[in-house]
Amino acid sequence: MATTASNIADFLLQIKAVKLQPKQPFTWASGWKSPIYCDNRITLSHPRIRTYIRQELVKVIDEKFGTPDVIAGVATGAIAHGALVAEAMGLPFVYIRSSAKEHGRQNVIEGEVHKNQSCVVIEDLISTGQSSLKAVHALRESGVLVKGMISIFTYGFDQANDAFRNANCPVYSLSNYDNLIGQALKHGYVGQSDLENLKQWRNDPANWGKE
Repeated sequence: MATTASNIADFLLQIKAVKLQPKQPFTWASGWKSPIYCDNRITLSHPRIRTYIRQELVKVIDEKFGTPDVIAGVATGAIAHGALVAEAMGLPFVYIRSSAKEHGRQNVIEGEVHKNQSCVVIEDLISTGQSSLKAVHALRESGVLVKGMISIFTYGFDQANDAFRNANCPVYSLSNYDNLIGQALKHGYVGQSDLENLKQWRNDPANWGKE
């Protein structure tokens, strides 16, 4: 996993799926100031990287959970990656909306699941964990047995780790913030002088950058 984490971090930096700007921070939808912006959808435009991610996701599923009955993707960022994993494993696929549709059948889960089916959930990015766990709860409310979740990338926030632990949902990620910063420093995307600033953000993202 250590090699995979470094490889994924390197790929994300190379294709600018992740951008680090400690001196010119981004503003997230939550209002948090952040030195990092992550858009894993960009990996879908790079076949070699897309394939590598799919293979590594399948490998983690096999090693940590065995073969489930169904693969689920969290909308919208993990729909394509989840479908690729399901195709590779020859398994059914569903995806989970952030909220129910306002028309038609008003589904939260798109696709077919049955009570007592086992499932592994694919996520592209874990920040606080709240939206990811909403998908887990939706599946559980439908009687699905969620084995756990795998993401492409996680920021590794304590509140997310606590939330998954409290929800009794095992979670694994192909790469993480520490590996990303390590690769960024190694290849010159950021300088040594930025390192402390980047670490401070991860420790207290809600208050970082405030005057």
